[in-house]
Amino acid sequence: MELEKGICRLSAMPVRAEASDRSEMVTQLLFGEHYETIEKVPGGQWLKIRNYFDGYEGWISANQHHPIPDEYFEQINASDYKVSLDICSSILFKKTYINIVIGSVLPISTNELFKMEEQLAFNGQSKSLSQKWSYDQLHETAMKYLNAPYLWGGRTPFGIDCSGFTQVVFRICGYALKRDASQQINQGTIIEHPGDAKPGDLLFFRNAASGTAHVGILLEENKVIHASGKVRIDHFVNEGIFNEEYNRLTHLLTGIRRILRT
Repeated sequence: MELEKGICRLSAMPVRAEASDRSEMVTQLLFGEHYETIEKVPGGQWLKIRNYFDGYEGWISANQHHPIPDEYFEQINASDYKVSLDICSSILFKKTYINIVIGSVLPISTNELFKMEEQLAFNGQSKSLSQKWSYDQLHETAMKYLNAPYLWGGRTPFGIDCSGFTQVVFRICGYALKRDASQQINQGTIIEHPGDAKPGDLLFFRNAASGTAHVGILLEENKVIHASGKVRIDHFVNEGIFNEEYNRLTHLLTGIRRILRT
């Protein structure tokens, strides 16, 4: 059996650790993200997929799979698509409205390499994925997620985890991050001392029981925006994150990385 390529044509699709609805959600695909299937369970109810953007693997339900031909998959790879900037908007796809969230990939290209084979209309705000934004725009994008509830594996403003938050914010701004904090800490330029950190840098933390398990974005005035319970802003000190509500350090600093080029 030949394994198919696919694309997310729902607002958000859960990707699970195992081939079961009861399994934990390890990440989500947003509208327009494409993937390749790498395994299929007997009976065909579940597909193991690899997200093209970050290489992350997991299981999706076959009834949410939207197959595309190899040629279309390659055309997507070669196109500079748009990314949606509205927290929530709608897209007309094949004469049906679908609600989509910020960070969704729109099959609207600045370089028309191919004839669109799908009927689509979108009137919201968007930008080219390849266009690299500066810190000011990164800050504005991150603030759109403020107070979004924490959700393990989430990548939307209605539920998001710490590394999903940093990944989607940086992707909107034109930078590619891996999915997990333990992967993101190996990207970009190392900043050795907290005093040398600049707004827009990624800050990595551990808790008392683990290695690098948390990530946030440094803001001005030694503030950090991160997803912990919800997307929130706390104080950054040399040792880590100081939470005024609890009056204590909640996360211990393990590293700083610079991703922004501007």
